Amino acid sequence: MNTAALREQIHIARQHEIETGKLTRQLENQLQHLHPAIQLPETDANGVLTRFVAAYIDEVPDLLDAANEVAREAGIESQIKPVLKIAEQYFLQPPVGLDSLLDEAYLAHRFVEEVNDLYIKHFGQPLIPLDMTVANLIAHQLLGEEFANQLDEVVHHAVDSMLDDDSFALESVEAYREKLSSPDTGAAWKRWPCMSRRLGVGLELDQPAA
Repeated sequence: MNTAALREQIHIARQHEIETGKLTRQLENQLQHLHPAIQLPETDANGVLTRFVAAYIDEVPDLLDAANEVAREAGIESQIKPVLKIAEQYFLQPPVGLDSLLDEAYLAHRFVEEVNDLYIKHFGQPLIPLDMTVANLIAHQLLGEEFANQLDEVVHHAVDSMLDDDSFALESVEAYREKLSSPDTGAAWKRWPCMSRRLGVGLELDQPAA
């Protein structure tokens, strides 16, 4: 994984935002049109939302590193890594700017979320905190239903074509499955920061659309 290049891309995008404020203005224009399920504080709502998007984008390199390491420890790096590389390649495509990186970040998060769903299916427990899903739902709303659904289709097609049950039917995977009862299990994900500790945005899923 070339996450160093991703980190450089994010650094450039942050500088671009400092100079232009494009993401901040874009989100400010969206505030009045957000789905009512997205809960923001009454004060500094736009600042909180902007920090959420920046943190969501910042998380991508760590998330891909974590997913790759967990896959390596499970003995299926050769199966999982090509999926992660797709996310990485999308992220490295121009143009540059935090506003334009949100959709690429959403793709990366969703790729890892789909891999996590496979882990749940085959190992019986999640390896990614639940609040990652909440963050993805918020990003989905910010991107807009139609566009976000198109990105979801890209993710589903790639994962379905590259990963199947046979990918998890290896002796190395069986050995890893036995390790899951160990108290040390889960440490691979816990070494990376959890988004819930940095988000100031909530999601009330039972709120009706306006």
